[in-house]
Amino acid sequence: MNNFTNFFKTTFVAVGVLSAVSSCVKNDDWETPPIACSNKFEAPTISMADFAAQAPATGYKLITTDQIFDGYIVSSDAQGNFYKTISFQDKTVNPTVGLQIEVDKASNFADYPVGAHIRINAKGLRLGLDRGSIKLGSEDPNFAIGRIPQALVGRYVSGVCGGNGLDVQTLVPTKLNSLNDAKQANLINTLVTVSDVQFGIGEIFPVQKKYLDYDAGNQGLDTDRNIEDKLGGTAVIRNSGFFKSGGELVPKGNGTITFVVSRYNTTWQMLIRSLSDINFTGTRVDATPPKGGTEIAYSGSFLENFESYSLTPTNLEVYPKYVNDAVLGNRYWQLKTFSSNKYIQLGANSGSGNYLTYFAVPVDFTAANTVKFDVNVGFWNGNALKVYYTTNYTPLGDITTATKTDITSAFTIPQAPAVNYGTLAPAGTYTLPAGLTGNGFILFEYTGASTGVTTTIQLDNIQVQ
Repeated sequence: MNNFTNFFKTTFVAVGVLSAVSSCVKNDDWETPPIACSNKFEAPTISMADFAAQAPATGYKLITTDQIFDGYIVSSDAQGNFYKTISFQDKTVNPTVGLQIEVDKASNFADYPVGAHIRINAKGLRLGLDRGSIKLGSEDPNFAIGRIPQALVGRYVSGVCGGNGLDVQTLVPTKLNSLNDAKQANLINTLVTVSDVQFGIGEIFPVQKKYLDYDAGNQGLDTDRNIEDKLGGTAVIRNSGFFKSGGELVPKGNGTITFVVSRYNTTWQMLIRSLSDINFTGTRVDATPPKGGTEIAYSGSFLENFESYSLTPTNLEVYPKYVNDAVLGNRYWQLKTFSSNKYIQLGANSGSGNYLTYFAVPVDFTAANTVKFDVNVGFWNGNALKVYYTTNYTPLGDITTATKTDITSAFTIPQAPAVNYGTLAPAGTYTLPAGLTGNGFILFEYTGASTGVTTTIQLDNIQVQ
């Protein structure tokens, strides 16, 4: 029989069916006929938690019998942050376990949207711990847990019927008090939410970053962005280089974040499904707030030699007459003593990440003429100190928004020794411009990094005349 005859017969049958349907309608009030839905797999034979508990500590287990269990989809590859994987948990509320299944298929969100009720028959699949996460996948000569070929996905995964079609439920993310609380094995591949969260200051200052970094050819790169909470907890948001919203700037505010908990070997990487998982519209919280500043007094003539401050407790960071503000990192200028002489000190040695800290000294610029101080360095490996004046900084406010005039070149900052410490000595004298009037501040800025400049700076005998 030729193709034309086949086409004709098929068309004839289709027309006949439509005519039959049409003849059953007695008025113009059309109703959508019910969609037939039948579950592909029989009822569950094991809970998802009990199934996952079979995963060996190392290697994998091949499932050789019918083991059927239900789950609910928590991931979505609609925006590109999940690639050929499906994450799901055992309950819509308060889940006890989450799993991930490897599939050699994209656009899984079309078949399995977030909240979709699925049923899995794991017979023929491998179950094991793969790079820190319990996964399901196919047999593969190259990988312990392989991706299920696209043509075979339906053999193992199917939607569960509900009403006229796929049963899709509303998920209730598990509420956590801190980002650190998300770093638990039982939460991997489950949906959680944490409030009072924001991107780390290094993600928005001095440059507000995008969700993705891009190479010279404007190709998105897999990118980590740091977040923090009000309790000091931290986490990494991992964004795929294919994230469709990767060119958007990360928000500066504070709020609630929802994510799928993930781990790559020993590194925790949290995954958002889309930008709607991030609601940072509130006022930002300073994780390392400025210290001191409770007794600010503007003067045109004074000497601060730090001898009036007590060494108890050690490493004093609060100076009521001045502002000690850690903008990047969590290191402040600290009170130290050597040979019965007191001074303040800051360095990035043995730290973690980037550091930017200011020591703000109030000055009556109308009355003042000169500024000078003593300085010493230790273990010099790069310039870490800059000096500025400003007239529009509000004490204990956002110092990053202040207009700063760099006067560092007026002083001699040592560039030695590379080992051990030098000696405190005068850095020179700066004559304030005649037109500089009103109240303001001299700012001592320390900039360093655990993987860059770690030079220790010591300051003493800050004098305005």
